[in-house]
Amino acid sequence: MSATLQTATEARSGKGHKDENFPVASHLIHPKNRGAILAFYDFVRAGDDVADHTTLAPERKIELLDALADALTGKGPSDPEAEPLKRELFARGLPATHALELLDAFRLDARKNRYADWNELIAYCRLSAMPVGRYVLDVHGEDPRVVWGPSDAICAALQIINHLQDCGKDFVRNDRVYLPRETLEKHGASVADLSAARASPALRAVIQELAQRTMGLLDEGAVLPDLIADLRLSLEIAAIHRLAVVLCRGLMERDPLSEKVHHGKAAFALTALGGIATTLARRPLRGRTLRRHALETRA
Repeated sequence: MSATLQTATEARSGKGHKDENFPVASHLIHPKNRGAILAFYDFVRAGDDVADHTTLAPERKIELLDALADALTGKGPSDPEAEPLKRELFARGLPATHALELLDAFRLDARKNRYADWNELIAYCRLSAMPVGRYVLDVHGEDPRVVWGPSDAICAALQIINHLQDCGKDFVRNDRVYLPRETLEKHGASVADLSAARASPALRAVIQELAQRTMGLLDEGAVLPDLIADLRLSLEIAAIHRLAVVLCRGLMERDPLSEKVHHGKAAFALTALGGIATTLARRPLRGRTLRRHALETRA
């Protein structure tokens, strides 16, 4: 029956922004910008659901993703999944570039299910994660020359954390493995290990190494909240960054195949508040941080 799906709407999983591991346009974001971010999320969610559909043929997934792209850019018929974002982009004079790059990532998911090494995984994140942060920053009118670099690092880290948390589910449900083959071979692990109830010592070593490299990305992006002019967005990103650090440390200590790595609601809130409080305390020093960052970037 799934092969007869006519639109992306029919492939929707029912998952929404409140089901994500990290906040999506929380109430820290100014109301004037939340609608634009949620419209982007909903459009991207529709594309992601197409790519993750378990019975659609790869060719049909790409056809549905192409239709979403054409609806967004006006090259094809209107689609209810694209119209809200299309209106927001028009109202703000923003290009569709970031959303279209994410559709490229979903097309990649439809036809590719293995990654050779870390660099190939980061190249995937360039399409699947970095455009999200860039879009949010653009909606807020932030300077891309200042903020895109550290934002890219954080967004790649968030994507890889999700990959590590869901590595077993991704393999069993979609035969998709984001853990680089190079790292699996280095530790003597195999793709088949991902279907076990518990991670083997070799697979645990793979996850720990990738989590450590991901922590390096989070270190690279840690300056971002202090570079952002919009205070509310700065606090949102500070909360997300702090949550990501805690999750990444959890992946170094726990087995995502057999243990929960994500936060409970109370721990989630306390961790986020810690990030917010730290950023507020540093806010008076933002000018100094901007100058230092500019010097480091030029160097």
